[in-house]
Amino acid sequence: MGEKVAAGGNALADRERYRRKLHDCLEALQRLLAEKRFDRPKNLMGLEIELNLAGADGLPRMLNSQVLERIASGDFQTELAQCNLEVNITPHRLSGHVLDQLAEELRAGLGYAERKAREVAARIVMIGILPTLHAHDLTVSSLSANDRYVLLNDQMRAARGEDFVIDIQGVERLATRSPSIAPEAACTSVQLHLQVTPGRFAAVWNAAQAIAAAQIAVGANSPFLFGRELWRESRPPVFQQATDTRAPELQAQGVRPRTWFGERWVDSAYELFEENLRFFPPLLPLCGPEEPLAVLDDGGVPDLAELVLHNGTIYRWNRPVYAVADGVPHLRVENRVLPAGPTVADVIANTAFYYGLVRALAEQPRPVWTRLPFTTAAANFDAACRHGIEATFHWPRPGRAGGLTEISAVRLVRQELLPLAAAGLDAWGVEPRDRDRYLGIIEARCARRVNGASWQAAAFRHARRQGLGREAALAAMTRRYSELMHTGEPVHTWPVTWPVTGTGAVVPAQRRRAAGGMMP
Repeated sequence: MGEKVAAGGNALADRERYRRKLHDCLEALQRLLAEKRFDRPKNLMGLEIELNLAGADGLPRMLNSQVLERIASGDFQTELAQCNLEVNITPHRLSGHVLDQLAEELRAGLGYAERKAREVAARIVMIGILPTLHAHDLTVSSLSANDRYVLLNDQMRAARGEDFVIDIQGVERLATRSPSIAPEAACTSVQLHLQVTPGRFAAVWNAAQAIAAAQIAVGANSPFLFGRELWRESRPPVFQQATDTRAPELQAQGVRPRTWFGERWVDSAYELFEENLRFFPPLLPLCGPEEPLAVLDDGGVPDLAELVLHNGTIYRWNRPVYAVADGVPHLRVENRVLPAGPTVADVIANTAFYYGLVRALAEQPRPVWTRLPFTTAAANFDAACRHGIEATFHWPRPGRAGGLTEISAVRLVRQELLPLAAAGLDAWGVEPRDRDRYLGIIEARCARRVNGASWQAAAFRHARRQGLGREAALAAMTRRYSELMHTGEPVHTWPVTWPVTGTGAVVPAQRRRAAGGMMP
């Protein structure tokens, strides 16, 4: 969730000064864009994955500080709750055997982390939402020991002025309340970064928005939360509601939520940063010493620290990123659509699908976003979250006829999007063998209509048919998921039946031990 900040009463700057600095940052960004100061194309991509910690019983383990101490690597960091970690893969150039290289590095990193986690009786689980989490696992006392999380929670609570409400109607209904943002920690994702030039930014961001629904349809992996089966990809509604600083009256007025799909196609990166200032009040009004306009006047490159910090508290599914590397500013599109897991092969398949498809769509002579209303793209995203691989979309008709047609997600991906993704990977210069291996996983998921979410739901029902109670079935399914995840075989090959042992529900004492003694 971003860099560390120092908490404390003296650190909170005057809001008027902070707002002035935000507008100075925005003006500095506009000048940098006008002066063409940004880095040249390098075809660089980056990958971050949020992870869960669970015990051999499948229940959450609040032990990230102990695990991180043993891992002792800057590639692994805390995340919001003590049952979360994040791993960052070194940026790679999109060419050659990059997909296999990413897979190998990820397998090695996760394997090492798994060995270290076992030293404290924990396991690494790469999954969108850990199915065995319950509301009492995620409270303010379960937040990681990071000042940023404490300060962010305090500011969001103050802005909302009342409990956060999670109310989702899916296969079942979940209705619960939380006095903190801790339920957001249930959501663990894959974040894909692509460095782009300012001239290419809008096309890449628009393309990423247009295909977000397809990404979810083939990659959904979060069907359960707090013991209830909800949407096939429940992260988006959970994240939105758990970070929603709007009181009901503001929601009724149409004030935008901080977790946001957006409302229009854009022509530049600047528009998104400007919207973030115009629509969203700052949550962390922390001012650094830099005066960005003065730095520019002296010929330097400003860090735009206030703008970057503010940008990190607005949770767009495709987020604009400004950063400086080796004294040169650059822009990135951060794709935050995908859930974590199920396996390394599945993650890299989702990665290949995204980067190939974004490249192909961004270079189309008649871009898809000129033919697809933004509201339809948003509706497609909602349908994909609700129904996963069984979703139906509205998509531009091929050829000159124009207009939209209703099409199943599976048919759209197989007939139109996978060939485009292959062409995009070719344009990047990705090795054909790697291209075919990983896009073949997406094809196989579509052919079998199986992704992580559908497997979880089917495996849960199998455990229930074997006589297990709801909680025991979720725990048994989670243990089986973890076993299969560590085989590395992609999820579409996983059997949904297995010899299930044990009956009944998980007893409260077990849950207390799994949570590190923090549960009531």
